[in-house]
Amino acid sequence: MSTTTEPAAVENTAAGPAKATGRGPWRLVWDQLWAKGSARFGLITVAVLVLSAALAGPLSSLGGWTPEEFDKRAVDPYMGGVPIGDFGGIGSRHWLGVEPGSGRDLFARVLHGGQVSLLIAFTATALVVIAGTLAGIAAGYFGGRIDAALSRLMDLTMSFPSLIFMIAMMSVAKDVNRILLMTLVIGLFGWPGIARVVRGQTLSLKHREYVEAAKVGGARSWRILTREILPNVSGPIIAYTTLLIPGMIATEAALGYLGVGVRPPTASWGQMISESIVHYETDPTYFLIPTVFLFVAVLAFTLLGDALRDILDPRGGRS
Repeated sequence: MSTTTEPAAVENTAAGPAKATGRGPWRLVWDQLWAKGSARFGLITVAVLVLSAALAGPLSSLGGWTPEEFDKRAVDPYMGGVPIGDFGGIGSRHWLGVEPGSGRDLFARVLHGGQVSLLIAFTATALVVIAGTLAGIAAGYFGGRIDAALSRLMDLTMSFPSLIFMIAMMSVAKDVNRILLMTLVIGLFGWPGIARVVRGQTLSLKHREYVEAAKVGGARSWRILTREILPNVSGPIIAYTTLLIPGMIATEAALGYLGVGVRPPTASWGQMISESIVHYETDPTYFLIPTVFLFVAVLAFTLLGDALRDILDPRGGRS
């Protein structure tokens, strides 16, 4: 009896690892990510927001309005431009209501505002990740004077009053591309955080056996960094990148709220929130709509980033 069941047991045991090894590491990450309810919510919400921002033009045309188009029939000129109708003029003509005074369609402005906010956040994050990764790997791998110089630069940048500098730069800059300037200014102060993370990971990896074997084999530093070090720090970098994006979105919104972000008629969530304060008592819907979009975007990216950190960098997540 044992002779007939033993081969089957061996076959089942062998089939299990074979099936597991057939699934790539990123498929396993995806499975763990999808298994978490909060991560699943964040992933779906992020996908919807990014898709809506990318298709802001076609989607706003479905509503029949552009973000700069005025609809004077949607506001009451005898009541200070208050939207006609309940909840800020929400209806079949304007799906999310209108902007008080001007009558501009909020659905179109929220979509295009999300496009601007996410574009700045994603581009600034890309700059931060590239600069921080290069600086962190160089500092951790080469050590010595390079590490000392880059570490002091990280300390100096992190100790600088970044928000005050951002406000000053955005206030004095005239006749420039505001989106490009905001991206550069926000990215200028964000790289030291990820540089510290990558530096610490590189310090723990550069004395591993496979790195020493590559050195003995005559591999140059560039090859070691790109083939041995970088792939092994990619997990924490991806997790940290996802956690950076909500901070970038909030920073852009804060600058827009303070009046030093993108200028009208270009819309952004922070700018819309700033303009809605004046009309809060007469039209609270105008304040709530961009605020809810901003809150949901930051929450979704934060939940997704936390889940990725727990999966890709569990030791960093526990610390």
